[in-house]
Amino acid sequence: MINIRVMSITDYDGVYNLWINTPGIGLNSTDDSREGIEKYLKRNPTSSFIAECDGKTIGVIMAGHDGRRGYIHHTAVLPSYRNQGIAKRLVDCAMSALEGEGINKVALVAFKKNDIGNQFWENIGFVDRDDLVYRNKNIHVLNRIDT
Repeated sequence: MINIRVMSITDYDGVYNLWINTPGIGLNSTDDSREGIEKYLKRNPTSSFIAECDGKTIGVIMAGHDGRRGYIHHTAVLPSYRNQGIAKRLVDCAMSALEGEGINKVALVAFKKNDIGNQFWENIGFVDRDDLVYRNKNIHVLNRIDT
């Protein structure tokens, strides 16, 4: 049986193992470290979720907000558990949690080369915005980890 529950920092090792073994996820050694994820979860304690089966982490969604917009990060499901609705259940949990905190709109970033992920997001109603330019700038050097 698959159980979905709120993520805590004690889930970090299983979650990181899932991320590092999922093609299309982009991590960095600072923000996605145990300390970085702990900081994120403290700021957003009720909106990130994991899916478990027999005590093993098989899916994850990180979600949070800045008081105005919700954001989804690092959503992944183990390949052997895909096409069972797990990712959709995780998204539904995150969206419900964000709505409960007064958030009305949610954004995410997916790598262009992540065809599976982009198809999933499109299938569940997330639209591509061609009227925006995504930009970022590192404050500190971040070591990028692509899966």
